[in-house]
Amino acid sequence: MKFVVLGSGTSVPHAERSSSAYWLETRGGSLLLDCSASAIHRMAQENLDWANLDAIWISHFHLDHVGGLAPFLFGTKWAPETQVRTKTLTIFGPKGIENLVNAFDKANNYGLLEQPFPVEIVEVEPYEKFQILSDAAAAVIPTPHTKESCAIRLEDEAGRSVVFSADTGYSRDLAAFAKKVDLFVLECSFVKNKPVEKHLELAEAVALIERAKPKRAMLSHLYPEWDEVNFDSEIAKLTPSVEIIKGFDGLCIDLFE
Repeated sequence: MKFVVLGSGTSVPHAERSSSAYWLETRGGSLLLDCSASAIHRMAQENLDWANLDAIWISHFHLDHVGGLAPFLFGTKWAPETQVRTKTLTIFGPKGIENLVNAFDKANNYGLLEQPFPVEIVEVEPYEKFQILSDAAAAVIPTPHTKESCAIRLEDEAGRSVVFSADTGYSRDLAAFAKKVDLFVLECSFVKNKPVEKHLELAEAVALIERAKPKRAMLSHLYPEWDEVNFDSEIAKLTPSVEIIKGFDGLCIDLFE
């Protein structure tokens, strides 16, 4: 697996961090985890093969996670790179994703699903297991953020695994879900004294990582307040037993190694 951070930030405009989006590539295909408005251009900037993207996973319906889905479909409908494409693009998400896509579509009769290639929308139930790529299986669990929010666990045929929390509050179920994965991608919106319950601050994120005991963890979905602190120093204060990486736009983690 290759994991590329397209957007490590939030809905707040930031000069160096765009909104939530991550590219996961296996030997059998490619998957976009969340699709913020900036994601459609970030894929091109990272020289990723967006025109042949196999699947998209939407974790929940906040605009900094799903706001690029309609623009992406509008782009692929007309882009020269996709006119000869024949394989299906599958959009996975919680219950309601189909209604959301249809609402975007009807806003101006865009014909977003009338693509040069087939598009399939699959609504996933909490705790469901399913095939997300030809060589990768997935499972999801609900997280405390919105009523539809889900974390996803992905595992390829070689046993390499990734858990992507998306936005979440503190959840021991999430830690169990991420037990001993190769890469645990966890939101960490705030450094401390978080102003809302259904996000994480650093001490909570590290506590979940300590419970999960992944090979590596990466913190992302970072609000601008993170610019004012030294990440390594803040992490060191909590003496984690697991390597914890600070996510940034353009970070590429090669799990094939």
